[in-house]
Amino acid sequence: MSWFDESRLDDETVLAGADLRLRTLAESGARVRREAHEAAQVTADLVARDLPRPRAVIAAGPDSRLLRAVLEPWCPVPFVAWPNPGLPGWVGSLDLVVMLAPEGSDHGSASAVAEAVRRGAHVVVACPERSLVAEHAAGRDTTILPTVTGDQLATAVVVLDYLSHVDLCPGADAETVATALDEVATACSPHRDLAVNPAKMLAIAMADTNPVLWGGSVLAARAARRVAESVRRASGRSAIAGDAEHLLPLLEATRQRDVFEDPFAEESPELRPLLLILDDGSDDHVVREQAGILRAAAASRGVRVETISTQVDAEVARYASLLLTGTYAAEYLRIGLVED
Repeated sequence: MSWFDESRLDDETVLAGADLRLRTLAESGARVRREAHEAAQVTADLVARDLPRPRAVIAAGPDSRLLRAVLEPWCPVPFVAWPNPGLPGWVGSLDLVVMLAPEGSDHGSASAVAEAVRRGAHVVVACPERSLVAEHAAGRDTTILPTVTGDQLATAVVVLDYLSHVDLCPGADAETVATALDEVATACSPHRDLAVNPAKMLAIAMADTNPVLWGGSVLAARAARRVAESVRRASGRSAIAGDAEHLLPLLEATRQRDVFEDPFAEESPELRPLLLILDDGSDDHVVREQAGILRAAAASRGVRVETISTQVDAEVARYASLLLTGTYAAEYLRIGLVED
């Protein structure tokens, strides 16, 4: 059985034991800058080649959903995210295949880029220069954007930067993303006490709940799914993320809170849901309407509602800000949970 001790979140000895994980989060902005620097010359050379616009863009590999969240609403040519093994049967020499392979060791990704090379497609892969994926990507129409940190978001920024330079996606300025990440790291630093630390306060709010996460825009929804994964890993609880129509029945089925329930009873009460909304500032009418419906359903059943928000202007930077704040909260949740 586990319980949450919020005093651990400001205990220097406890926080020192989690220093490696917290430091990794704090260095997120630095990794984006480093990847952008490493890939800058290759990106400039690739843009200078002035290649013709592809018939279609295929984001291949297990990280393709992040590229889809950015490109799908904007890309001027047909776009397909293909997280499955191999490639769609129609992909050929007129198409562009892009892949994120931060570690470069995934056999499925290596197989997919080898298939793209065999079919004569133009291939752009972000991966370590000496890696399994790089070896399989070797070809006349292949470009390796070198990566060194193994960071998924930093790797995505490198690819998106190239795609924005060839007018296939909106701008993804690395410095803007890195600055947004630095601001979150400062606000959520372990050295800031829980009274003024948004991630620590969110961890306390989630402590005795099964979080239900929702993001209205495409990128906020992607961030919600990633944060839910972090919460599950940190706590072992069934944190879920989904669309409004999938989460609404769950909220509506929640029993009303018993105001007379003894929180100190010998038998632990069931974990209630907590609605966590990731708000990236979208002014879309449908997004705002869905948020209102979810909030109303939560209020009717006595379900607590928390919000992660951001004021950053750039789209990818907003995603990065939401994701890192939620990941910090998941880490503080891990730190505060104590096993009896």
